[in-house]
Amino acid sequence: MYHSLARENLSGSSAGFLRVFTMSADVIEFSEVFSVVKGALNSGRLRLQKDKITFKSNKTGKVEQISAADVNSIHWMKSARGFEMKMMDKEGHSRKYMGFKEADYERLSDHVSKNYALSLDEIERSVNGWNWGNARFNGSLMTFEVDKKLAFEISLSDVAQTTAGKNEVSLEFHQTEEAPVSLMEMRFFVPNSADAEVDAVKEFHENVLAKADILQVTGDAIVTFDEVTLLTPRGRYTMKVYQTFMQLHGKTYDYKIPFTTIVRLFLLPQQDNRQMSFVVSLDPPIRQGQTRYHFLVFAFSTDDLVDVNLHLSQEELNEKYGKHKLEQEMSGPMFEIVSRIMKAVVGRKIIVPGTFKSPSGAHCITCSFKASPGLLYPLERGFMFVYKPTIYVRYDEVTCVNFARSITSTTKSFDFEVEAKNGNVYSFVGIDKEEYTRLFDFVNGKRLRIKNKGIKNQPALAADSDMSGSDDEHDAYLAAVKAEGEERGNDDDSDMSSDDQDFVAVSSSDVGLEYDSSASESSGSSDGASGGEMRPKKSKFELKKTRKETPVKPKKKKKEREEKTKEKKEKKEKAKKPRKEKKAKDPTRPKRPMSAYMLWLNDTREKIKKQNPGAAVTEIAKIGGSMWKEISQSKKEEYEKKAAELKKKYQSAIKEWERGKRDSHSLPSKKPAASASGAYKSQEFVESSSGSSGSDED
Repeated sequence: MYHSLARENLSGSSAGFLRVFTMSADVIEFSEVFSVVKGALNSGRLRLQKDKITFKSNKTGKVEQISAADVNSIHWMKSARGFEMKMMDKEGHSRKYMGFKEADYERLSDHVSKNYALSLDEIERSVNGWNWGNARFNGSLMTFEVDKKLAFEISLSDVAQTTAGKNEVSLEFHQTEEAPVSLMEMRFFVPNSADAEVDAVKEFHENVLAKADILQVTGDAIVTFDEVTLLTPRGRYTMKVYQTFMQLHGKTYDYKIPFTTIVRLFLLPQQDNRQMSFVVSLDPPIRQGQTRYHFLVFAFSTDDLVDVNLHLSQEELNEKYGKHKLEQEMSGPMFEIVSRIMKAVVGRKIIVPGTFKSPSGAHCITCSFKASPGLLYPLERGFMFVYKPTIYVRYDEVTCVNFARSITSTTKSFDFEVEAKNGNVYSFVGIDKEEYTRLFDFVNGKRLRIKNKGIKNQPALAADSDMSGSDDEHDAYLAAVKAEGEERGNDDDSDMSSDDQDFVAVSSSDVGLEYDSSASESSGSSDGASGGEMRPKKSKFELKKTRKETPVKPKKKKKEREEKTKEKKEKKEKAKKPRKEKKAKDPTRPKRPMSAYMLWLNDTREKIKKQNPGAAVTEIAKIGGSMWKEISQSKKEEYEKKAAELKKKYQSAIKEWERGKRDSHSLPSKKPAASASGAYKSQEFVESSSGSSGSDED
C-alpha cells in the first residue's frame, strides 16, 4: 500500500517559549504548549494533576479535561517543533500536545508512572521517506507504518469526506482558518490479491467511515423550528436539530454546524425584556463567501409561544441527555424551548447576565461600536457586545480598561475602551453618563486594571457629581489630565525648564489696516508710535503712477550674492549653541532600593535555576514574573514590608548625602538673610566699608 499527499500541513504557529512550574509533588504545569486540532496548533496551558489532565486554550478559553482513570496509554515522540506527547483514552480518542523540550521527558515519565500507573513509551519514527507500508486503525487514529516504524498518523475525526475506487481510497479533510497551510486530500493505493477473501479497498473505506466526522443527514431530526429569525447571518431559516449537528436551511444558503464546533451559548435579554437574543459562539466559524461568522445571533420575541414534539422516545431522551432535561412534548416561549434543547444536545451551559444592572434595571448598556449601535453586556466572566459585530472579550484576556471623554459630547456621554492582551482595543462610544457609576463599580469589583483611575489614586470621572451635574460643573476628566501634565512637568530636569513670558496682545489701535500705507510700520515700530491714522484710499490712477515712478533696483552681482550667503552661514554657525555634556554620575550617591519583586526574585533565583537548567537570564525573569503573580498575598506583603523599610533608609541616606554635598561646596542657604529690622535682603546686597546697612545714597 502506498499513499500520495496533496498538501501537508505545516502550521505557521511557532512553538514559542516553554515554561515549567512544579507547583507540588503531584502537579506539573506547562504554559505555552500547543494542542493539535485539525492540523492547527492552538496555544494553551497544560496541567497534569494526580486525578485529571486539563488543557485550557489561550484563544477561546475552552477547558478540556480527561480523567486519569480514562487514560489508556501515553506516548512520547519527536516532532517538527521539539517533542510531542500523545494520549489515548479507553474510547479510542487521541489528544496531541506539542512544544515540549527533551529535558521534560524525565519529569513527565516520573509523574505518569507515579500517578497514572502507566509508562511514557517513546516511539521511534521512520525518516527514510518511503511511501509504502501498512495502515493500522486504532480507535480514531490511523497510523501508517514503514518497516514497523511510525511514518505518520491521521486523526479520522478530521476527515470530512471519503470515496473508494477500484484500487484507491481518497480522504478529504476539514479546513481550519488557524493553519496557513492545511492538509487537503490524501489518496491511498490498496492492492487487492486474487486469493484474498475480503475486499481490502472496501475494508479500508469502512474503517475510515466508522470514525470519520462526516455530516450525513440520516433519519429524522430531533426537532424542527420553522421561520427562525437570525441577525447574523441575516435572514429567516428553518432550524433542524440532529443528534450530532444542527442544520440551518434558508432561501439562499444552507449551513451544517457540528456540535463539536460550538464553544459557548448565551441567552441575553434586551432592555425592554420583550426581545431575547440567543447567541451561539463557533470555533471554527461558518463561512458565506468571504464572510466568516464566529457567532450565530437568534432573535426571539418573549410573546412567541410554541408546542413541539421530539422525534425520540422518553427513554431515549433520558438515556442520551439525562433525566428531566428534555421531554417528548414541550411547550412554552420559543426562546426557552430552543435554549433548553441546545443546552442538552450540545452539552454546554447557557451563560446569562449576572449581577450588573443599569440605573434603569436592565442588564445591558446602550452604546455603539464603530458607528454600529448595539448592546454591551458586562457578564460575570467577560464583556459581550451584540449584535453587529458580535464581540466577546473574556476578563482574563483584558489588559486594562479606560473611561474616556466622548468625542461627540463633552458631558452627556462617555466612551469605554477595553484593551486586550493581543493588542486589540475595543472602543464602545456614546454611553450615557448615568451608566458611569454602575459600570465603574462593576469593573472595579472584577479587579480589572483601570488605565485612567486617576493621579494619586483619585479616579478620573469617579465622582458621581462630576458625571451627573450640569454643564457648568467641574470636569473631573479634564482635571485628571491637567494633574498628570503638572506631574510630568515637575519631573523634567531643572536645566530644561524656563519661566514662560506673559503674552502681550497688540491692541486693535496698534495694528494698521489693510488700506493703511503705514500698516507694515505700525506693527513693528519700536518707539511705540501708533501710526494708525486713517488715510484715504488711493485711486487706481495714483497707484499706477507711483508704480511707474518707483525706480527699479539693479540686479545684484553673482559675487556679492555668494559673499552674503557665506556671511549668513558663518552667523548661523556662531549662533549654534554647543551641546551640553551629560553629567557624570556621582559614585558616592546612595543607590535606589530594590522593589518587593526584585527582593523576592533574588531569594528565588537559585530555585528557578535548579528547576530549569540551562535557562537564559530572560527566561528566568519570565518564569519569575509568572511565579510572582501566583504566590500568596501574605508572602507578597512580607517582601513589600522589606521594600518599604529599605525605601525609608534610602530617603534618610539621600538627605544626608545632599546635606554633605551642600556643606562641601559651601552652598548659600535657600532663604535670604534677614536684617535686624526683619526685612530680607537680596543676594546682591553688599555692605559698605563703614559697616552701614547700605543706604540709597550714591
